[in-house]
Amino acid sequence: MERPLTALFVDCDSYFASVEQHLDPTLRGRPVGVAPVMAETSCCIAASYEAKAFGVKTGTRVSDARAMCPGIAIVEAKPPEYLRVHHQVIAAVEDCIHIEAVLSIDEMWAWLPYNLRERATVETIGRKIKASVARHVSPVIKVSIGGGPNKYLAKMASKMRKPDGLFIIEHAQLPDVLHPLKLRDFTGIGSSMEARLLSFGIRSVECLCDATKPELHKAWGGVLGDRLWHLLRGDEIPDLPSPRKSLGHSHVLPPDSRVPDKAWPILCKLLHKACERLRAEHLLTGSLTLQIAFVRGPSWSADAHTVETDSTTTLMHLMERLWHQRSEPGCLILKVGIVLTHLCELGNHTPQLFQDGDGAVSKTRAKTSGTPNNPPNTADSDPGKHQRLDAALDKLRARYGRKVIYYGSVQESRDAAPMRISFTHIPNAGLEGD
Repeated sequence: MERPLTALFVDCDSYFASVEQHLDPTLRGRPVGVAPVMAETSCCIAASYEAKAFGVKTGTRVSDARAMCPGIAIVEAKPPEYLRVHHQVIAAVEDCIHIEAVLSIDEMWAWLPYNLRERATVETIGRKIKASVARHVSPVIKVSIGGGPNKYLAKMASKMRKPDGLFIIEHAQLPDVLHPLKLRDFTGIGSSMEARLLSFGIRSVECLCDATKPELHKAWGGVLGDRLWHLLRGDEIPDLPSPRKSLGHSHVLPPDSRVPDKAWPILCKLLHKACERLRAEHLLTGSLTLQIAFVRGPSWSADAHTVETDSTTTLMHLMERLWHQRSEPGCLILKVGIVLTHLCELGNHTPQLFQDGDGAVSKTRAKTSGTPNNPPNTADSDPGKHQRLDAALDKLRARYGRKVIYYGSVQESRDAAPMRISFTHIPNAGLEGD
């Protein structure tokens, strides 16, 4: 049965770099790399299309980018500006069609109503979106737009004419319209999945489209293969629920903050941000991982487990003990990060009836040694006081700003570790900003 066009996908092209070119007219038409900090050892988190033509891409080391693309302009990321322009783009698209969901800082999609599903109509909406973004945001901010019988194919269509593209995949064109693509072009197929497909004899997109549902089920090892089989045929399938599995922050340290005494306050600030996000999303964590990359030498990480908590104080004590266990305590540090895992929803949490004599923490483990350490004693006669303290601090910071009150351990890092934006996480300015 013929599937109608039901989805329109909007993807901002080289978003961070485009915003930089919008903000600074002297960068327009030039290769631009965006770095989290201005250091040659840092890496590009985005590159303009002019820089991509030289092979510069996300993850390229800044020093390598300069060698690959002489004359490239390296600029320091401005997350607050990216967030501001992001909301302007949303408003510009909403002027043309209602947005069903914002998927990331540079992607969103719209469901096409029954009276707006003719190809010519969808193309007209796409052109209106482009004009609206150029008029209300900036002519430098380009968007690629795709339409399709489902959201997945609409996203694929948006990739097929980048940059500044407008492409529609109709049901009658399937699967031939997809054959020129590579396996890695498909959302959900990374390097490991590509290798797995090759081992099953699926060596091209044509083979992928011709595979039966049982064959894709076997290749994926589960229902994700079944889902892809239906999506490639234009079927609409509800999104699978995707509970959050981890929450964290990391920061590449500028050269003047790489000694341990200056890295520690920045690490504390990252943990404080993560704890505020935990409470804002009504989550608890049962595990904390500390990650450290040294300027010279191997990276190091360690993790510790605790009864489920969202207490900044409890997790700070936990992280401090891990910090003192780190290898090479005198070495310069390039990057620090914390990751909270074993997350559970606050509403689904069953508190422990009895607390262990050694307090909240059950075990700490350094990956470099693999040997459990003595658990710290964090027993507290009144655990509820941490909840009251955190609630009071969160309320004050939400009302008066993040700098009105903070833990003493953050004192030396108030202007460090500013807001960072990943492509899949759109920060709440009240939680992420300084």
